[in-house]
Amino acid sequence: MLVIGIAGGSGSGKTTVVKAIVNQLQGRVVVIPQDSYYKDSSHVPEEERKNINFDHPDAIDWKLMCQQVRELKSGKTIEQPVYSYITCSRSTTETVTVEPDEVIIVEGILIFTCKELRDQMNIKIFVDADDDDRLMRIIVRDIAERGRTIETAIEHYCDTVKPMHLQFIEPSKRYADVIVPQGGHNKVAIDIITNTVEKALSRKKKSKRKK
Repeated sequence: MLVIGIAGGSGSGKTTVVKAIVNQLQGRVVVIPQDSYYKDSSHVPEEERKNINFDHPDAIDWKLMCQQVRELKSGKTIEQPVYSYITCSRSTTETVTVEPDEVIIVEGILIFTCKELRDQMNIKIFVDADDDDRLMRIIVRDIAERGRTIETAIEHYCDTVKPMHLQFIEPSKRYADVIVPQGGHNKVAIDIITNTVEKALSRKKKSKRKK
């Protein structure tokens, strides 16, 4: 089993890269998104939830995320948590059943900040994009998916997203084996990554046969 980590700033095009790899590998991939592992904040008063910093490593339940990646690597099925950005809560009744496959893609802005998680990855990819491009995508996403206005989206970017990117996400680029410029629009880089994955899977299969 091959574990690929795909990190990068908010709005960099990580999701596009993940989708492209999943499409090219045709059903041999499971995706573990960091966004499913935010700590539950349902106990926090509603007004205070607006101030939660989702771009800080402390917001993530790394213990559960690392545990479930290990379980998938060992061939076990997991029950992935379901998290809502709107309510800032993790569902107590709903999970997503994820079965192991040949490739596990772990995706999220902060995944390279956790050493325990990094150490489980065979390939680490950082998706890079121009700050202006990322800002535009973040504004569109926040309005469409998180109920923000243009003003509050820009305020959130300036107060939280940008400083956290500079403090945690950009420095984590040094852990990457591959850096993909131009985000999800870099078809050449995506093709190279997919070919590398195919070769790695082929080598693992040959190694198994020899054993």
